[in-house]
Amino acid sequence: MSFWSTLTDVWTRAQEPVVLEGLLQVGAASLLALVVIGLSWGRRLRLETELSTAFVRGFVQVLAVGLLIGVLLTVPLAWSTLILLGMVGGATWISKQRGEGLPQVTWISLLSIGVGAGLTIVLMTAAGAIEATVRSLVPVGSMVIANAMKINGLALDRFKEEITANRDVIEMGLALGGPPQRVLAPHLRDSVRSALIPVVDSLKSLGWVWIPGIMAGMILAGDNPIYAALYQFVIMAMIFAAGGLTSLLSSVLMGRAVITDAEQLVVEPPRDPSRDA
Repeated sequence: MSFWSTLTDVWTRAQEPVVLEGLLQVGAASLLALVVIGLSWGRRLRLETELSTAFVRGFVQVLAVGLLIGVLLTVPLAWSTLILLGMVGGATWISKQRGEGLPQVTWISLLSIGVGAGLTIVLMTAAGAIEATVRSLVPVGSMVIANAMKINGLALDRFKEEITANRDVIEMGLALGGPPQRVLAPHLRDSVRSALIPVVDSLKSLGWVWIPGIMAGMILAGDNPIYAALYQFVIMAMIFAAGGLTSLLSSVLMGRAVITDAEQLVVEPPRDPSRDA
């Protein structure tokens, strides 16, 4: 199929009646979002700009991805690698903002997400849990990468808070000759534990509090409910593995990056704006 015929097919799909129905549903959901934004304004939470931007950005991005996937399904399998690498790059840029101010945060985020999510995707594709097709690799891979991104961001954010709040204690431990990794160990452990709380809680509530979208979709499509449940657990296990590997690797690398060759803490505490006044 040529490029232009692919675009023609995507345009034809965009004109189907179901798309109009979807837009009407988006309008209803937008009304609910406006209520939240209005309440934020009324309560003076000052979140209106951030909430509005996030909502509009999410709609534009997911719509663009929907159009893009229609084109991607026709490209060779090798392109899926480039697509996933692009997603890792985007995930790095987003999650590293949580660790702004930490040394080497960009490269550590890139390596951690790349290894954590990449290793999981490769191994599970080899095991047959992910089909070696663009149709399967890109959507499932994106879920794994996105969750690795979230967990990496949470780990960096918590570690930065730990360093800021306990700087005096850490510097005292280093001054007394304590091994840097031992001095930082409790703070690194807390950052990893905090980052993994969402995915651990999701596993605990799986099938009890919530039925995830993939399982629900498979059941509605007529698949065997037992297989749908097993496959959903595989997806959650992949997310857990990718997130765990990402956060652990990120914490180990960051623990080394914040210590100089002279065994001193390199991270500077945030400046107090009130002192500049």
